Amino acid sequence: MKLVNIHKLLIVLVVFLIGDHTVKAQIWTLQQCIDSAQVNNKNLQMSKNNKEISKQKNKEATAYLLPKITANTDYKYFTNLPYQLMPMSVFNPAIPEGQFKEAQFGVPHNINANLQLVMPLYNPQIYGGIQATKIASELSELQYQKTEEQIIFEISELYYNAQILYHQINFIDSNLINAERLLKNIQLLQEQLLAKGTDVNKVKLQVSQLTNQKENILSKYDQVLNMLKFTMGISIKKEIQIDPNISFQENKEYLTTNILDVLIIKSQKHLISNELSILNKSRLFPSINLLGTYGTTGYGYDKKPNDFLKFYPIGFAGIQLSYPLFNGTVTQKKIKQKKFELKNSELQITQISEKNDLQIENTKKQRVVAKKSVETSEAQIELAHTIYKQTLLQQAQGTATITDVLLADNTLREAQQIYLTAVIDYLKADLLLRKLAGQLLIKR
Repeated sequence: MKLVNIHKLLIVLVVFLIGDHTVKAQIWTLQQCIDSAQVNNKNLQMSKNNKEISKQKNKEATAYLLPKITANTDYKYFTNLPYQLMPMSVFNPAIPEGQFKEAQFGVPHNINANLQLVMPLYNPQIYGGIQATKIASELSELQYQKTEEQIIFEISELYYNAQILYHQINFIDSNLINAERLLKNIQLLQEQLLAKGTDVNKVKLQVSQLTNQKENILSKYDQVLNMLKFTMGISIKKEIQIDPNISFQENKEYLTTNILDVLIIKSQKHLISNELSILNKSRLFPSINLLGTYGTTGYGYDKKPNDFLKFYPIGFAGIQLSYPLFNGTVTQKKIKQKKFELKNSELQITQISEKNDLQIENTKKQRVVAKKSVETSEAQIELAHTIYKQTLLQQAQGTATITDVLLADNTLREAQQIYLTAVIDYLKADLLLRKLAGQLLIKR
């Protein structure tokens, strides 16, 4: 691939004048800026934390399969012992059935202390939750890659903008040299009564406009650098300098791989499918738990002379089965909702894929147009510079007016601006094409 370097163009121009905007600072390449962002960018750090949160949630869901042991204790003092109705026939068989006598049972002091164990043997919701958190962990990984891709895209755009502004400043510097040289010549001619005062004023206006334009672009350049440093995650007070060399590869085709937006929707669809599976299993299969308790129960009586406090052991083990018979058709309604969500996910996948294909085709055409514009504007700059030099010679010989010189200078500046615009259009189109093809995270 042919590498096009913007400095080839400047061979035909005046040597760059490096002004105040080139503060001595470390030169950062685009890849170094991206590497810094991958370490220091706050959004990327938060996305990385979300990945870890998803992993911990998966471990949490798995922990529900482990047995749970609970220590329980309670003390009750009955101011009134509970009553129970006893059939009177128990005390006297001659008494007819249906007659009862109330009786109080127990003692006022009751103490219970035990250890209780519950362990799920089978629970469709727990197993479904483990699978759901696993899918969610995969989804958070894709979202991290999406954040990383977006940051690389943003930094690349900012870096290209900084490069273009840098060269705009250098173009203006070279144009200012020409304009100031022309102003001195016109002023000398005026002193010799060979030029009019209006000619001098026209050139002064040109110098003033260029100076003002330089100040505006310098301000934009500083703003872009500050935004670049912010996105990189470094202090905006840190002095940096971008690499001024602009290079791009022509007619490079990118193989479309797995698109993150599509992968994210597919992962979300998988999550919905898992939720649907959980709902179906919870409706059809029971939950089975292993239960066990071991402890002691104490009874106490505080009236003399028969006061006492005695403890008795208690323990049991068993299995608990829970099966939903009817919950008001809530589960069926949720199942229908999830089925519609699945249909929407399938439509989203198709829509995103078709939209991505459309954007790829349009971006390819934009890149072709920008490439042609770069090639055309290169020739236009050379021609405009030649015309400008010829017009200066003609003006010195008295065959061209100062208006002709200024017109030639404006034409040169317009050609320079068209070239820079075409370059950045090409770079941005190529950058977008890499993103659409899923190649932005792949280092070239």
